[in-house]
This record gives sequence, structure tokens and C-alpha cells, in this order.
Amino acid sequence: MRAGEKNILIIMAVVAVAMMAYRGYQVATAPPDPGIPFYTTASPALKRQAELVYRDNNCSDCHSLWTVRNMMQSVPAPRLDGIGSLHDEEWFYKYFSAENPQDILPSRLKAEYRMPSYAHIPEQQRRLLATYMSSLKVEDWYLEETRKSEFEKLTGETMPLKE
Repeated sequence: MRAGEKNILIIMAVVAVAMMAYRGYQVATAPPDPGIPFYTTASPALKRQAELVYRDNNCSDCHSLWTVRNMMQSVPAPRLDGIGSLHDEEWFYKYFSAENPQDILPSRLKAEYRMPSYAHIPEQQRRLLATYMSSLKVEDWYLEETRKSEFEKLTGETMPLKE
């Protein structure tokens, strides 16, 4: 090995060690990752039953839940992760039972993409869906982001800043 090759290898080793040390410093001084902000308070049985109703009514055609979304659709409906922190069970039940859900929560979407009425499905399924949706919570530190996201999806505008 020639002297020039040896010098190049030494320089490469020094640079690699320096980069590893710098990355180690970044990791050590970075704020802790708060984790995934979304969770559910539903029991496994309720979750299983509600997800069947969710699937049977094609909710995933428009909404995402736990980041699962039908990729063939591009309807700008709100994500359902954390939605239970914004509305309670009774609100969801009234919303699902309304003949025209837009009377409760107006939509900017074209008529064919608006939230359909679930007044026609059995009351037990509407209650089950309402209970489950109200159990979809978000950590307090992420609640404002959830509000902004829902506002933007519903109105197409950025949420005004609080004064």
C-alpha cells in the first residue's frame, strides 16, 4: 500500500468516526420522541365489532382510521384518528342518525362525496359506531393539531390563530 492510499484511508476513517460522533451527539441531545398521539379507549370486543360496521358501510372509502385508507379514493374527508377527543358519543349518535348529516356538520364537498346518512342502519350499529368513534382519542399535546386538521378538511382553509 502506497503512502497516498494510506493517507486517504486514514482521512476516510477520521471522517467516518467524526460523523458517527456527531450523530451520537444529535441523538443524545434531541428532545424525547413523544410517540404516537392516537389511541383508543375501546375494549378489543367493541373495536372488533365497530370495525366490522365501519368496513360494511365502506367508511374507509373516504376516511382513514389508524392510517388505513382506500388508495383508490381521494375524497378529502377528515381522518378519524383522535376524533373522539373533539366530539362525544351523543354527538356521534345524533350525527349518524341524522337524515342529513350536513345539518350538523356542514361540508364543502360535492354532494356525491358528502357524508351519507346512516339513519337507515339499525340503531344498535349506530350506537356501536358512535361509542367507538368517541373512544378514538388523541394525546393532549397533539389535540390542537387534530382540530386544525379537521377544520382544514371541512373548510379547505387554514384554521385562524387564537388571540
